[in-house]
Amino acid sequence: MNKQGKVIAVNTSKEKGVVKTPVESIRLIVDAGVEGDAHAAPGNRQVSLLAQESVDRMKERTGADNLCVGIFAENITTEGLELFSIPIGTRIKIGEALTELSQIGKECHVGCAIMQQVGQCIMPKEGVFVRVLEPGVVKAGDIIEILD
Repeated sequence: MNKQGKVIAVNTSKEKGVVKTPVESIRLIVDAGVEGDAHAAPGNRQVSLLAQESVDRMKERTGADNLCVGIFAENITTEGLELFSIPIGTRIKIGEALTELSQIGKECHVGCAIMQQVGQCIMPKEGVFVRVLEPGVVKAGDIIEILD
């Protein structure tokens, strides 16, 4: 398994259930997630990650060419790692922050805006979530390193 990847984009939103917008950088906060993001809260789903490779496969499958970073409401869009194959509990260094993989996939809620806009969502199977163990800033171009 590849042990290193890269941050392609960091994304936030002010409200839940909408596409996230790319920003220059995000700050990950211990036991909260992304500072200022609508989903920031304690628990297993503090920060969401989705691989660009997953988005590209969906583009090929569906022919949808409007799939941009943040469209699946992911906080961090990555490249070079098959996120959903990383074991739960694995520590991952993302930019300045230290995180721990806490959940693979999630169920989309009824009326999911992403599902309505795109027709299907890949977060239930290929998106992952991490808990923040040590705070730090993350930006596009940062290295993602699998530590365990």
